[in-house]
Amino acid sequence: MQLMPRSKSQLAGVLLLFAASALAQSPGKKSPSVTLAPIDPVSVTRGKGAEVSLHFRVAAGFHINSNTPKSEFLIPTALKMDAPTDVALTKTSYPAGKDMTFPFAPDEPLNVYTGDFTISMMVRPLHTVQPGKYAVHGDLKYQACDNAACYPPKHLPVEFEVKVLKNATPAGRNPAQSPHAHR
Repeated sequence: MQLMPRSKSQLAGVLLLFAASALAQSPGKKSPSVTLAPIDPVSVTRGKGAEVSLHFRVAAGFHINSNTPKSEFLIPTALKMDAPTDVALTKTSYPAGKDMTFPFAPDEPLNVYTGDFTISMMVRPLHTVQPGKYAVHGDLKYQACDNAACYPPKHLPVEFEVKVLKNATPAGRNPAQSPHAHR
């Protein structure tokens, strides 16, 4: 039994869906994506902080909403990270987006990221964490659009390694010795 659309608008919707699907899968058509540059392991002394910079690239011909889009109906770009116990991630900093207009909304500038952008954060292992290597995992949620349409939201896995070092011992001082002067 073959199902037929009940109206011209349903038929148009079905045809549009098939056309969009075919276009997205056609050879030579880039898919909307964001990539992450490799992240070197971050070395930090326990009890101290270090900045981690994550460098992303939006594929050519696409844009994604910034972290602070101008409308509550737009999906913001958001980085969510899960740190190991006793390692804190703080002060996540997103770049300012660029206001741009597009054919699908010529009178409403959108705040977007295009090309390369960087999100940074501070990594701070607590004083009690054991020295060693710790994996940090998370993802970047974004919605890519081109000049004609927006695509379903995606999640890009993000992970990097934190190497926690022992506290440094000041030169010329015996760590077992009291820091107070003896007379």
